[in-house]
Amino acid sequence: MKDEYKVELKDTARNDDGRRLRVGVIGLGIGRLHIEGWREHPQVELVALADPDSERLAKVGEQYGIAARYTSAEAMLAAEKLDVVSVCTPNKFHKALTLAAFTAGCHVLCEKPMALNAAEGREMLAAARQAGKRLMINFSYRFSAQSRALKAQVDAGRFGEFYFGRSVWHRRRGMPGFGGWFGSKALAGGGPLIDLGVHRLDLALWLMGYPKPSWVLGGSYDHIARPLADAAGKAFDVEDLACALIRFDNGATLALEASWAANIQEAELMETRLLGTRAGLLQHNLNEGYTFDAHIFTEQDGAQFNMRLNPSTGQARSAMHDYADAILNEQPHPAPGEEGLIVMELLDAIYESARTGAPVKL
Repeated sequence: MKDEYKVELKDTARNDDGRRLRVGVIGLGIGRLHIEGWREHPQVELVALADPDSERLAKVGEQYGIAARYTSAEAMLAAEKLDVVSVCTPNKFHKALTLAAFTAGCHVLCEKPMALNAAEGREMLAAARQAGKRLMINFSYRFSAQSRALKAQVDAGRFGEFYFGRSVWHRRRGMPGFGGWFGSKALAGGGPLIDLGVHRLDLALWLMGYPKPSWVLGGSYDHIARPLADAAGKAFDVEDLACALIRFDNGATLALEASWAANIQEAELMETRLLGTRAGLLQHNLNEGYTFDAHIFTEQDGAQFNMRLNPSTGQARSAMHDYADAILNEQPHPAPGEEGLIVMELLDAIYESARTGAPVKL
């Protein structure tokens, strides 16, 4: 799949020519984090915002001093000469807005998940190839200083070959408001698997070197959220918990779990554990929150060693910063759309296996 949809880039910018990338952001929910990320880079000029909520648009525009504001993304793309666009809308609109941005001559940084399904993801990659533009997916958990440090150890060969992993994101009761777009399959594509699990899946695959998946066995459930939504008289047609076992061509296996509601001890549990032939790693959240600890477990000269990664003394660059650097320097960008498509194919397979009760071959 990576080779079939490899994009031939037509960038002409170089980092040493003083060029500034003109950037627009579509969707000002999670899009506010994109604004902060773009503002880190000295050669990025954030020039335009788009959001259908006029009050939110005005508030965010005033906060960041951005005068060009549009309640229509299409109007923004038509009126502004942009180099890059962040697409930060509900999942249903990722494909259409990404294609519109390519038509307008922009590179795209799309929020996760890439799309509602893999078929849409293939259309997006084909459009990127045709336009000669870049498509990056914001798999944000790759970009912490801690994750980068773990990846450096992986690339140095410390772990040998990974053969088993488990990557989870559980919430005891962390459901989005009933009646909103997160609980609508038509708007979101699914529940916590496509919302939370997508992060833990990409992180594990990235650390493992994105091995080629061969089959998936999945399950999904709504035993907690469904009665609550029914009692509230609100629409809810996605899962509240999903799980999967993924087998790869190299023989490795990954267990994946994600939930908005589960009868567990922790309010929030995030953990990625990978076992290699030379060492193992663990990254997990602390105090049921959004700070993380990371460890490496190995054996040397007959003795077992546990190593803990100390917090970084510097601030990690954001995904937006790295994307800008890649464009300006004509270098490959991280989290490419090709990897986003592999994630979408796996999510599709998990949902299909859950529906049929049978494994799905890829």
